[in-house]
Amino acid sequence: MTLFNQINSLLLGLFLLVVTSLAYFQFTETKGFMESQISSDLNNTTNALTLMLKPHLETGDVASAETVINVIFEGGFYKKVSLTWLDNDKTQVWDNPIKVEGVPQWFLNLELFGPQSTESTITNGWIQLATLKLEANPAIGYSQLWKVMSDTLITLTILFVLSLTILRFRLRKILAPLHRVAGQAKLIAKREFQPDLETPDTIELKEVVLAINSMSGQLQTMFSQLDTEVVSLKNEKLTDKVSQLPNRLYLNSQLGSWIKDPGYGGLLIARLDWLEKIDEQFGYQVRDNTIQILAKEMQQSLPALAPCVIARISSREFVFLVTKASPQQLKVYVQHVIRLINQAMVSANYKDEEQFAIGVAVRTQGISASKLLGNADDALQSALNNNEVSHWFENNQEQELELTQWRELLQEAIIQRHFLLQWHPVMSFKNDNVMQREIYSGLQIGENVIRAAQFMPYIEQLELGSEFDQSLLKDIAEHPTLLANQEKVAINITQDSVLDLNFHNWLGLFLSRQKNPDRFHFEIQESTVLAYPKQSQKFTNIVKEKEGKVGIDHYGRKMGSVAYLQTIKPDYVKLDQSLSCNSSNDVEVNEITERLALSRAVINTARGLDIEVIITAVEDNEQLERLIGLHANGYQGFITPPSYIY
Repeated sequence: MTLFNQINSLLLGLFLLVVTSLAYFQFTETKGFMESQISSDLNNTTNALTLMLKPHLETGDVASAETVINVIFEGGFYKKVSLTWLDNDKTQVWDNPIKVEGVPQWFLNLELFGPQSTESTITNGWIQLATLKLEANPAIGYSQLWKVMSDTLITLTILFVLSLTILRFRLRKILAPLHRVAGQAKLIAKREFQPDLETPDTIELKEVVLAINSMSGQLQTMFSQLDTEVVSLKNEKLTDKVSQLPNRLYLNSQLGSWIKDPGYGGLLIARLDWLEKIDEQFGYQVRDNTIQILAKEMQQSLPALAPCVIARISSREFVFLVTKASPQQLKVYVQHVIRLINQAMVSANYKDEEQFAIGVAVRTQGISASKLLGNADDALQSALNNNEVSHWFENNQEQELELTQWRELLQEAIIQRHFLLQWHPVMSFKNDNVMQREIYSGLQIGENVIRAAQFMPYIEQLELGSEFDQSLLKDIAEHPTLLANQEKVAINITQDSVLDLNFHNWLGLFLSRQKNPDRFHFEIQESTVLAYPKQSQKFTNIVKEKEGKVGIDHYGRKMGSVAYLQTIKPDYVKLDQSLSCNSSNDVEVNEITERLALSRAVINTARGLDIEVIITAVEDNEQLERLIGLHANGYQGFITPPSYIY
C-alpha cells in the first residue's frame, strides 16, 4: 500500500471513529431525552385526567367521563387507556395501535423504547371511585429519534465527504515532493540524471529531498569522473601532444578495426618536409604553432567532406583514414588536403621549393590493414621520387561491376530476399550461456554468394540501407529456424535506416506484430550516434516503446567523451575491436597494456550507467583470460565462430 493510502486510511479511520462516536452520543442522548419526555408527559396527563374525571365519577356520569378520556386518547400519544369502576368492577379499555409515518419498519422493530405506564386511583375522600391506567405510545419517540438521527447522519456524511475531499487534496499536495523523490529515484536507478528537485517547506520532506538531490549529484559526478577518465586516458595515450591529433597508436587501432568491417574508402599519407625547414629557420615554437593551426583547420573542414580519422604519426607525417568515400570523393578530399597545406605554407611564409607529397591508396576487397598502409606508403615514395604533389597507388584489382550494375543486382536480391544468413553467438562471462546471436547476411546472386564485406559498401554508396534492413528483418522474422528457436537476435542497422523516418514508422509496426519483440536487438554504430544524435534518439525511443532492445556497436572507437550514453541509454554496448586487447601480428605487445587500461575505463563508464558490455574480436583463450578482469558481461569473436542458419 502506498504511503498516501496508508495516511489516508489512518485519517479516514480516525474520522470514522469520531463520527461514529458523535452519532452514538447523539443517539443515546436523544433516546434518553425522549424517554424522559414520554414519562413526564405520561405522569402529567395521568394527574390532569384524574382531576378531570373525578366530578363525573362522583355523579356517576359515565358518558361525560368517556368523553373526557376520548378527548385525551384521540391525541394519539397513548397506546392504551383503562378505566375500572370499583363499585361494579367494570373496565373500559381504549386501544391505539402504534403507527408512525415516515419511519421505516426496521427502525421500529429495534424496540428502542420500552413500555411506560402509570396507574392512578380516583377517590372521593376515603371512597375509591375508579382506577385509571395509561400506557404511553412510543410513536412520538420513534418519530423524533428517527428525525434527529437522519439529520445528524446526513450532516455528518456531508462533513465526511467534504473533509475526505479536502484531506485527499491536501495530502496529495503535502506528499507531492515524495512522489517527485520516488520518480527521481527511479530515474537514478536507470542512471538518468535530472535537475535537482525543488526543496519543500515541510522539514521532514525537505531532508528527504535534499538527500536525494545529493545522491543524484554524487552519482552524476561519479559518471562525469568516469567519462573524464576515459577522455583523459585517450588524450594521454592516443593523442599527439603538439597537434592534439590522434597518434600512431590510435591510428593503428582504428585502421585495424575499420578494415575488419565492411566498408569503403582509402588512406592518405602526407609528408610535410617543409616543417623541418621552418624548425631550422624559425625554431620549434614556430613549427609547433604552424602544426597546431594546420591541425585545427583539418579537423574543422575535412570531416565535413567524408568521415575520417586524421592522425600525426611523426614530426612531419600526417595520415588521413577516410572511412566512407568513393574514389571520386577521395579525389575531392585529396584536393582539399592539398589546399589546406598550401594555405599553411603561405601563413608560415615558407617560399622554398621543397614542399610536400601525398600518397593515396584505395581500400580494396580483402586487403589487410598493413597492406593498405604499405600501399599508401609506396604511393608516397613514388610522389617523392617523381616530385609530384600527390600519387595514387595503382590498383590492379579490376572492378567486376559498375555502380549501376551493383544497384540492379542488389535491388533484385533485396526484393527477392536472396539472403544467406549466419549467426554469431555472444557468450556470457558468468556462465558461458548464449546471451544473443548476431545475424550476418550474405547475398545469393545467381550462383555466387557475396559476403557482406563485398556488398555492404555498395549498399551504403547507393543509399539502399533502409530497403535492405526492412527486407532482412522480414526474412529473419519469418525464418523457420529462427521462429522455432526464439533466441535473442542482434541486427546491425545501417545509418540510412537510423536517419529514415519512414523506416522508423515501419519498424514500429513491425515490432508491434511480433510475438516476442524483446528478442530483437538493434545495433547502431557509435559513429552514427555521434554524427546524428537526434535521429539516433528517435530510433532508440521507437524500439524501446515496442519493447525491443538497443545496442551501440564499435563502442569506444571514437576519440572524446562517451556522454551520449546518458541520452541514448542503450541496453548494451559492444566494445570496439581496437580495444579488445588481442595480440595479433598487427599489434605490438607493449600496446596491449595501453589498450587494457583504456578498455577498463571505457567499460567502467558503461557499467556505471548499468549498461551491459560485450567485448568483441575475442580470438583465443589466452586473450579471453586477459579480458576476464575487465568485468564485462559477455564476449564475441572467432573463439566461438558463426554458423549458417538453415
